[in-house]
Amino acid sequence: MTEIRKFRFQDKALMKLSNEIRTKVFIEEQDVTPEIEYEFEEEGNYYLLFVDGKPIATARWRETDQGIKLERFALLKEYRNQGLGTILLNEVLQDVKKLNKSIYLHSQVKAINYYKRAGFKEEGEHFWEAEIEHVKMIF
Repeated sequence: MTEIRKFRFQDKALMKLSNEIRTKVFIEEQDVTPEIEYEFEEEGNYYLLFVDGKPIATARWRETDQGIKLERFALLKEYRNQGLGTILLNEVLQDVKKLNKSIYLHSQVKAINYYKRAGFKEEGEHFWEAEIEHVKMIF
């Protein structure tokens, strides 16, 4: 059974769970430095995806001068390629579409097709963030 909980930075218990997932995925798996990973924390609108009561994925969005930026999509390795990330992405998109602003994200190159399946399109040249190749994608 899946459940999604939405929260803000002030909810320390849910932030702790979200940060544990982000630490495993971004810092431990991908060698992103904590200084880069943990920025703009107080601006975020956060999501946690639970499977059978266990937190397995997280994401956030925040408003920037370019619109709504989706960020920090992280899914624990053992739960990938089962459609669970899509459940989370669809929930985030359902919420941000209501804001009637442009929606974009910076996708790691290996995740481009995942976002394309949801309706995103690549925009511009590839670039490097946290020593990982990315491309801007718009919805």
